[in-house]
Amino acid sequence: MRGGSVRLCMAVVAGLLSAKPALSEAPAPLRILAFGTSLTARGGWQVPLRTAMALCLKRPVEVETVALSGSTSRWALTQVKEVANHRPDIVLVEFSANDAALDRFLSLGESRKNMAHVFDELRTALPEARVYSMGMNPIIGLRGFVRPFLGDYVEAHRRLAADRGFGFVDFRPFWGAMPDGELEAAIPDGSHPDPAVASTIIVPELVRHLAGPCRSNGNATPPHVIQGELAP
Repeated sequence: MRGGSVRLCMAVVAGLLSAKPALSEAPAPLRILAFGTSLTARGGWQVPLRTAMALCLKRPVEVETVALSGSTSRWALTQVKEVANHRPDIVLVEFSANDAALDRFLSLGESRKNMAHVFDELRTALPEARVYSMGMNPIIGLRGFVRPFLGDYVEAHRRLAADRGFGFVDFRPFWGAMPDGELEAAIPDGSHPDPAVASTIIVPELVRHLAGPCRSNGNATPPHVIQGELAP
């Protein structure tokens, strides 16, 4: 009897020593996927976003991209499965800039229909994911001339997202606060911002929406990051 007790105790101790404490395991990375046009494909803000989010949340963060220059919501319809295959926790969506271009021949009605389908498929394929529509930078010069109703497309996508309980991140007020000369220098071709400038606008606002108030290295983050409530 005594020998059996000793063997049982030894087995229990061995099991405890071999077990890995759950608290010591590194947290799973937060997976963010950016889904959109050249404003995403060529945006250059994904790496700064990953760094800022990881610093804020004190956990690993991955930022992946499914985007195509010149694409519209028609292309987005064909890519939802690819987006879902990445199993993101957060999806950032922007297609209004190209849907609004007259040379893409997408009516506002078709754009609404396409994006409604995209959002619904994302909800079905990724029921736990947080999805955000985004209002990107203004389009100026000749490229802006062929997008006279861009604001209507952004608003339509915002409403579709809101109807499904999704979020909306609007960068346009920050761009709009720039003096004309500074804005033209920041968006030299009229459509695609300088990545460094874009990151200074996009990253803090995304951190505010995706992570809420945060602190790093004992110091409060800048006011434009920590103000506002944590997004659902």
